Amino acid sequence: MTNETAAPPDKNADQPANLKRAMRQKGNILEFKCVSKSFGGLSAIDDLSLEVPRREIYSIIGPNGAGKTTAVNLITGIYPPSGGDIYFEGKNLNGLKTHQRARMGIARTFQNIQVFKDMTVRENVMAGFHNRNHFGFLRCLLYTSRVRRQEKVVGQKTEEVLSFLDLTDKAEVRGGDLPYGDRKRIEIARALATGAKLLLLDEPVAGLNHLETEQMSHTIGRIRDSGVSIILIEHDMNLVMKISDWITVINYGKKIAEGPPHEIQKNPEVIEAYLGTNGDK
Repeated sequence: MTNETAAPPDKNADQPANLKRAMRQKGNILEFKCVSKSFGGLSAIDDLSLEVPRREIYSIIGPNGAGKTTAVNLITGIYPPSGGDIYFEGKNLNGLKTHQRARMGIARTFQNIQVFKDMTVRENVMAGFHNRNHFGFLRCLLYTSRVRRQEKVVGQKTEEVLSFLDLTDKAEVRGGDLPYGDRKRIEIARALATGAKLLLLDEPVAGLNHLETEQMSHTIGRIRDSGVSIILIEHDMNLVMKISDWITVINYGKKIAEGPPHEIQKNPEVIEAYLGTNGDK
């Protein structure tokens, strides 16, 4: 496995896997039940079942083309499943639009940064609150007292998100004028502003240097500790093994392993999927 590093000692490492799974039962925020997705006869996700507990960093890893981003796109509604069901807080997501899922509390970031370059950092974050605005055009045009109160609340919450992501001192800077690492944090801040209960991070440290990766690791941990559940898609195995509570490994759209980091690191099927049977990359 590339970039592999030793995981922190696990005080429960010697306990049976079924007991450790029982200890994780906090109630699942998301479930895949026998989910499949095909494109023109090519299977990208094949009969995949997942259980994502609340308030955990749940990583999905696998080689390039394994189906990781397809799984994220199924959760957010970009793709409909070809078969199976996806549940969020016990509600079936099948048939719901992307904006409906966002209002339920599902937010994501992208491999390719989606920041409004000509807007300030503050304006980028404020844009994340749009799905909580239920006022019609006329009320906004008349700028009623309810609209003014809502505007004040959005302003206060924006400052809270900026502070949480250490972006306050950059609030008036245009998004396009900031370094790559800061733009990654802007995208996460905007996702949190939607009221996310589940945050899907698609390769959040791709393109970051070592220091920026360490800062992002700390940020992701703080988001989890604040009560937001996280699904992490990432190729940096150092990061994955360091911060994940649970890891699911997929290859060719099928689950080949799952468990805590220290088990995944030494799983022979995972090593073969990453390195090949002869250990060649």
